[in-house]
Amino acid sequence: MITTPEQLVEHALKEYESPLIGFAIGIVRDQERARDVVQDTFIRLYKQDVEKVKGGLKSWLFTVCRNRALDVLRKEKRMVASDETLFENEASNVAAPDSSADVHERLEEVQKTMEALSENQQKVIRLKFEQGMSYQEISEATGLSSSNVGFLLHNGLKKLRELLPKDILK
Repeated sequence: MITTPEQLVEHALKEYESPLIGFAIGIVRDQERARDVVQDTFIRLYKQDVEKVKGGLKSWLFTVCRNRALDVLRKEKRMVASDETLFENEASNVAAPDSSADVHERLEEVQKTMEALSENQQKVIRLKFEQGMSYQEISEATGLSSSNVGFLLHNGLKKLRELLPKDILK
């Protein structure tokens, strides 16, 4: 039974740290910045009233993480990036050497194709398939209605199927 902030954060770290990092990477497009966003999310969790948060922990975490990641992006838009910073960010997106080339190529193709979708479609697809969230959890994390989540998922996946080469869908 979770009764202290320490227990809540420990539980949340075990259950949600990796999914939150993946989610944050999808927004900020950089692993280190994503880790910082997630760390800040857990710091904010520690400061919350345990009873108010633990019932909807997953939704709370993803909502705070998303908001924090968007704050980081807004702050960075105000800063002018140097060529060196841009180069470092590009290098951090390189896949691990042990990953399969075929899988890597397929994932790249899907990610590239997802850029043709609206921002909301991309967001709900990532939450559904990368984080395994339910429509209700996605609704709570994004502020969209459950029916809107379903609509965005349906239309986004339909558009992906139309745009992706047939051999990727196997």
